[in-house]
Amino acid sequence: MYAQSKTVKGIVLEESSKGSFLPLPGASVFWAGTQTGTVSDSTGAFSIDRPELKTDSPAMRLVISYLGYRNDTITDFSSDKLLIILAVNTSKTLKEVSVEGRIPPSFQLMDPINTQVMTGKELMKAACCNLSESFETNPTVEVNYADAVTGAKQIQMLGLSGNYTLITQENLPGVRGIMSNFGLGFTPGPWVESIQVTKGVGSVANGYESMTGQINVELKKPDWTPKNREKLFVNVYGNSMGRLEFNANATQRLSKNWHVATLIHGNQLQNHVDMNHDGFLDIPTGNQINVLNRWAYSDTKGWSGQFGVQFMNDDRTGGSHHAFHDMNSHQNVVYSIHLANRQMQAFGKLGYIFPTKKYKSIGLMQSFTSSRTEQNFGPVNRYKGEQNTWNATLIYQSIIGSTNLKFRLGGSFRWDDYRENFDFIIKPTEFRFLPNKANRTELVPGAFGEFNWTPMPRFTTVAGIRGDYHNLFGFWLTPRLHLKYELSELSTLRLSAGSGRRLANFLAENSGVMASSRSFYFPTNLYQSKTDGLLPEYAWNYGLSWNHQFEWLGQKGNFTLDGYHTRFENQLIIDLDRSPRQVHFINLEGQSYSNAVQAQLEYEPIRRFDVRLAYKWLDVWQTLDGRLQRRPFVSEHRFFLNLAYKTRSKWTFDATLNGNGRKRIPNTQSNPSDLRFPQNSPAFFVVNAQISKGFGKNLEVYLGGENLFDFRQTSLIIDPQNPFGDYFDASLVWGPVTGRMVYGGLRWKL
Repeated sequence: MYAQSKTVKGIVLEESSKGSFLPLPGASVFWAGTQTGTVSDSTGAFSIDRPELKTDSPAMRLVISYLGYRNDTITDFSSDKLLIILAVNTSKTLKEVSVEGRIPPSFQLMDPINTQVMTGKELMKAACCNLSESFETNPTVEVNYADAVTGAKQIQMLGLSGNYTLITQENLPGVRGIMSNFGLGFTPGPWVESIQVTKGVGSVANGYESMTGQINVELKKPDWTPKNREKLFVNVYGNSMGRLEFNANATQRLSKNWHVATLIHGNQLQNHVDMNHDGFLDIPTGNQINVLNRWAYSDTKGWSGQFGVQFMNDDRTGGSHHAFHDMNSHQNVVYSIHLANRQMQAFGKLGYIFPTKKYKSIGLMQSFTSSRTEQNFGPVNRYKGEQNTWNATLIYQSIIGSTNLKFRLGGSFRWDDYRENFDFIIKPTEFRFLPNKANRTELVPGAFGEFNWTPMPRFTTVAGIRGDYHNLFGFWLTPRLHLKYELSELSTLRLSAGSGRRLANFLAENSGVMASSRSFYFPTNLYQSKTDGLLPEYAWNYGLSWNHQFEWLGQKGNFTLDGYHTRFENQLIIDLDRSPRQVHFINLEGQSYSNAVQAQLEYEPIRRFDVRLAYKWLDVWQTLDGRLQRRPFVSEHRFFLNLAYKTRSKWTFDATLNGNGRKRIPNTQSNPSDLRFPQNSPAFFVVNAQISKGFGKNLEVYLGGENLFDFRQTSLIIDPQNPFGDYFDASLVWGPVTGRMVYGGLRWKL
């Protein structure tokens, strides 16, 4: 007899109705009669250990299955390297099978990088009007208001601003640049197919800007496949504040090779919402129109591609809803806020998979984005920005010898052209901002290589390095390493380490501070000097994660414990502590670091009832006003609980509790006694809930509420009755700006 290897390896391919063969990721591979199993990776490859059999055990049978395809059972193992092709299931049509139970964010157990996938079903557990509201049932990402008057929301990961999280849209540049502060509101929730949330440094193929993680948003595709039967989707939404929203997604098959999809979104708010009665609108009124048209092509020769264009226009008006007496002009004046954001994006992707070598492929991705923003905060601060960006990435992927050693090589080029202008009231003794100082053109060519090596069945290494040349700041080297070791069939350990860099857009990313009477201070030369200007931010991130699947009382569960340390070599510091009447933008002078530890438990105590519980400890420090202090507006302790139950009659109940420990508030002690905020916020919790009912296969009606216990930061603005005075400040927001809100709507698809 031949000497059998302890491991069986193979590639799973799908035979499509067109006769082509493509890698089939996510196929289940398991030994019949055992609990030993795995799934195929993104290239269709898998590796599985042979079970230990007793002498009287039946012969080994390896089963490969995937929904919509005929199962394949292997009994002949004369070779340890298998090629399995699953054919389309053309047998008798089965009656509808309803799979019930928990559908949590999917931990990618095969991926060496710590990644969760939030599916469309997960996103529908909340209203998810836009991307900023899509993380309500996910404890990894926190969402906070940026200020008290613009309605903008920002995210945090690992206790740090979302500016350190790379946000991409289908691996193309997403929320960045001058749209940093408002961009999360420009991706409609009903457009989203799934969200991949990666903790720590990601792949070098995605660029050098990721420091704390990556959020990649996959939008709904025009493809018409057995898994995607959504020809038409309509979502109508309304809430108690007067917000109305309409979404329509349409997909059409034009020919055997071509598909097209059109996604339309519109929303408006005309009601004046001022829940704390301070004279200022909590949420600006206005509207947004957003349209995406995308095309997809595929053939039987290995070619596939897609391209599309998107147009977005968002116009908002906020501020005071009555006039104040201005002591300087001795007139009654309205403190108005006007926010106008416009964006156009065109993108294209072209890929080729070698027909006889499915593991080998080459792809080109390009995008061009033109953004315009105007932000006027009363007569005090006025910001105007324009940004044009072109990004191109070429990737070649193959193997060396076998699928145990895969590699990706590629190059990239990014062109960013910024035109920014910021005007504010000048006081005689303070620095005068000169227009156009922030203008710049960034040219960044780069190259990268990444190797995925599996030297033994349970151990995987992903090592990558990229080099980029920035025309303003020289050569940047970005190394990254990910290790995954399977302690057992149900327990996985991951380690990661790497660096990230980014050039901060200090005006756009911190426009919430403009809603104040603070004076602005920043280096004279800004981006024009390596000695006395704003330097690129540079950080190292180290992570350790343990994931364990278990079974208790006959029910399955999942436990994850991870910890990440982020340390900055240089960072843009927004110092609000030096004086409550000033904001200083400076390079880091001292230490800045973040420690983040999270424990998460997911369990189904009874059928169709899911429990998700998480605790997070955040230890985040910065050197501010010459002293190492806790970073403001970050809770040291955070708690999360999500309960979900689904009945057989298509009723779904979902409730989420987010608990926040106290947060440090920037120092306001030099203000008059009646114009000070406390040093720390109180601890608080927010509860959201939703009930939905499905009717047949195509219609779902939902009713929900946010902040059900009506907790909010009642004192949002310092000196709101004197917005033209020296102490006015609407940027010190630590809690919910709005209180209880009830919403409802329907989802219909064809």
